[in-house]
Amino acid sequence: MTTPIIDIILEDPSKDDLRAIVATLDAYNDAHSGMLDQQGFAILIRDPETKATIGGLYATDGYGWAFIRYLAIPESLRGQGLGQRLIAAAEKIARDRDYIGLWLDTFEFQARPFYEKLGFVVFGELEGGPGAIPRYFLKKRFEN
Repeated sequence: MTTPIIDIILEDPSKDDLRAIVATLDAYNDAHSGMLDQQGFAILIRDPETKATIGGLYATDGYGWAFIRYLAIPESLRGQGLGQRLIAAAEKIARDRDYIGLWLDTFEFQARPFYEKLGFVVFGELEGGPGAIPRYFLKKRFEN
């Protein structure tokens, strides 16, 4: 085999390039972890009139944990319990899939207190500084 080419992409890479990176990583992980990824899942908030998706939760498999990648609620709908309902639905799905628990990350200006009220605990953080916003990693391990 000839020496591979290293190509630096300073702007957004193409979707095909990203898929190739993920496919290579998935193949390695599948061969060495003894576990296959389960499908991700979404819990959507829809506009009652147009049925368009206006927010929700998206989670992916994390080798025994559900990783909540995105949780978004429009500003106008906050404070109505939708976030609690999204987390409760994600927890049910995760329990049904026999996951150990849920985990996520959130920035300092986002929703750390909200998640802590729902039983999540901080297990790691990236400190803030000039040009960097503190980021917290939280988990909610299910009781057996």
